[in-house]
This record gives sequence, structure tokens and C-alpha cells, in this order.
Amino acid sequence: MRLHRGQESELTPIEHIRRYQDQLAAWRRDFHAHPETGFEEHRTAALVAERLESWGIEVHRGIGRTGVVGVLRSGRGNRAVGLRADMDALDMPEANSFAHASTIPGKMHGCGHDGHTTMLLGAARYLAETRAFDGTVHFIFQPAEEGQGGAQAMIAEGLFERFPCDTVYGLHNRPGMPVGHYGIREGAMMAGCAFFDLAIRGKGGHAARPEATVDPVVCGAQVISAWQSIVGRNVAPYDTAVISVTGFEAGTAYNVIPERVALRGTVRAFRTETMRLLETRMRALATSIAAGFGATAELDFREITVPVVNSPEQAALIADAAAAMVGEPHVDRARVAAMGSEDFSYMLAERPGAYILVGNGDGPGSCEVHNPGYDFNDAAIPYGAGILAAVVEREMPQSA
Repeated sequence: MRLHRGQESELTPIEHIRRYQDQLAAWRRDFHAHPETGFEEHRTAALVAERLESWGIEVHRGIGRTGVVGVLRSGRGNRAVGLRADMDALDMPEANSFAHASTIPGKMHGCGHDGHTTMLLGAARYLAETRAFDGTVHFIFQPAEEGQGGAQAMIAEGLFERFPCDTVYGLHNRPGMPVGHYGIREGAMMAGCAFFDLAIRGKGGHAARPEATVDPVVCGAQVISAWQSIVGRNVAPYDTAVISVTGFEAGTAYNVIPERVALRGTVRAFRTETMRLLETRMRALATSIAAGFGATAELDFREITVPVVNSPEQAALIADAAAAMVGEPHVDRARVAAMGSEDFSYMLAERPGAYILVGNGDGPGSCEVHNPGYDFNDAAIPYGAGILAAVVEREMPQSA
């Protein structure tokens, strides 16, 4: 049955979507119980496709290996809007004991992508029922957001050529922000991300005779210390960056100085130029310090995402859509940019658009994402689904 908003006492998208909240929550919990990591989202993608088809939405499978795109047209408008949600889980154990906890050892929806997928499904159902827009909507269900290049894979396989979008929108849940609240800013919203590995090679030997060795452990410690000076002494005070060494592997015995140590970690910055500066300084310091010890250092520095940059017009448009539903006091239009990263940035680099935060509350399970005790808050589903639907209606309004 197709409903038109003029026939339903002008419900907002949030109010409309609440009518099938129980079903959406059940779907979300099912996704949570069956987590699938990057490019393995076969079950999730199949369920997404099945539900889209049940609402009369045209479905395309296998975009970027396991991605799904649904296409919905209404009226004669020639504009098109893309709505994107990520589907993948994380390689991490879950500490929760509720009924919908992960059934797959070592895998968990620890970032809320189960909720994001459900929100986009809720928006798709609403838009298929109401058709209160004039143009085309592309529902983009993306695989492998967690550092595995799912957005790039979809783009490389012709996402925007096959499904042209004038603008594109995405969202993420935000623990600690009250349910029913939104956060956004124009310009840089989230940082770009790089991963790095550093291999230091020295000369191993007996720990009782260090003078006969070139100790890569001491060298590695000096490199870590020196790297921490880069942000304070090479990055401008008005800019922002982070260098975090998250792993240091060296040796297996108490009395052996190893031949090699390995460091790994992540770098974050809001500007591509800053990211290049960090890479250059990290490489120069590691190489020179290692040379001073008589060792060698080899840095592998890999871009994972570019910064998430919201277009001013689209950031204002989605913020206006949110304020129209929940009131201006519940919309933070100057949200502090986050050092976390998100590969939706590659879609925003291709098309103008915006990325908005949706409050996930501060109750049980609302700890920070990537935590084994995290759980998405089902009460947030109508707010995420509602804002995705509302931005379509605002971008492509029906003619009077």
C-alpha cells in the first residue's frame, strides 16, 4: 500500500517510522547476533536485498564485492540522492550476555553498523510507502568500512557511473549524545587516517654483551619518543593531528637482544597536507635515528581514509531537515570535529554531501564504540531513518 503524507495527518518521517519500530529493532538485533566482517557480509547483504525487493525497490547486488544498491524512483524529477550505510562488523570479541549477543566467536558489531544498516532500511521502507519526493534515491549499503576500503571498492566498480548521485549522505551513531539529538558541522567533520608499520633491523646477540650488538629495541624506543615531538613541533598550533604507536614487537627470550623490532600504529589529521607532513617527518626521524644507532629503518605508511569533509550547502540542508523534526535546540550545527575516521569520505570526495551524527544515548551499552560492551540503542533507529528520509524530501521536493 502506498501512502501519501497528505493522507496521514502530516506525520514527520520519524513519527511514521516509529510505527514499525518493533520490526526494525528485531532486524537490528538479528544483524547484531550474526556479525560479518569486511567483504564477508553475504548474509547481511542477502537480507537487505530481500527486504528492499519486498517494498518494490530495484536491487543491484555485488557492487564492491558484497555491497548492495537499491534504486527507488518517484515523479519525473531528474535529480538523484544517495543514502549510504555501512554493514560490516569488527574482528573483536563481545563481552555482552544479552539474547542478541554475537553468535560468531571473535566477531562483533562493536561500532553500530547493525544499527546503520537498519536505519537505512527504515528510510527505504518509508520512502517506498510515501513517495513524497520527485527524483531518484539510491540506497547504498556498503561493505568493509572498518579499514578495508569498502567505499573505494564500490566507487572503483562504477558506483557513481551506474547510480548517478547529485548529492550523497551518511550518518553514524554517537554514544553519549542524547537520543533525538543530532550533531554536524560544515567542512572537516572527521579526520583522515593512515596505518603504519616500521621495521628496525639491528644486530642481535647475547643480552650480557650488548656492546657486540646493535640493539633495535633501544632504537625503537627512541623513535617512538621522537615521533611524539612531530605534532608539537612540526604541526601548526591551529591544525590538529595524532600519532599513536599501538604495537611494539621485539624478541622472544630474556637473554637475547633481537635482530629486529616492529612498530605499528595509526596517524590522524584533518588536512591531506598535514598527513603528508606527518609521513615525511616520521620517515626522516626513523631513518636518521636508526642510522645513528647503526641500524636501518623501513617505514610502510598507508592511507586508509581521507578526511570527511561536509559541503556547506548539504550540511545546512540536513541540519535544517533535522531541526524541522526535533527542534533547533536538539541540533548541534557546530559539532567539534572528531579524530576518528570514516571511509564515507571517499564518497564525499566524489560528490557533495554531508555526514551527520545521531544520538545513541547514555544508557546501558552506550560506552564508546569499538568496546566489547557496546550495543547500538534501538531507540535511535527512527531518528536515523527519519533524517535520511527527510533529507531526500528536502533535496527533491514534490511540485506543488
